[in-house]
Amino acid sequence: MDEKYLCPACGTNRSRFNLIEQVVTPVRKDPTNGAIVEQVASGDPFQVPYRGESLRVQCGVCGVVEAEERFIKTAQRNSQPLANQSAPTP
Repeated sequence: MDEKYLCPACGTNRSRFNLIEQVVTPVRKDPTNGAIVEQVASGDPFQVPYRGESLRVQCGVCGVVEAEERFIKTAQRNSQPLANQSAPTP
């Protein structure tokens, strides 16, 4: 989380973000009315464990929501100097 961010959508925001912590609650629902019947234990053999990101990031300027890695990689690409940027010779 101590990495530089740059919004991959608007490309200008480097300072205003919302960090979204995802909390997983495995549940079993009644198929007829949609009510939650029970919370499923983490070791239940019939429940596939959640494997997604624990953190998502939202740009505080344009509102796009992406994985944190995308904001970090965009900042890294943007901060690297471009190769072969010398002035053309006459």
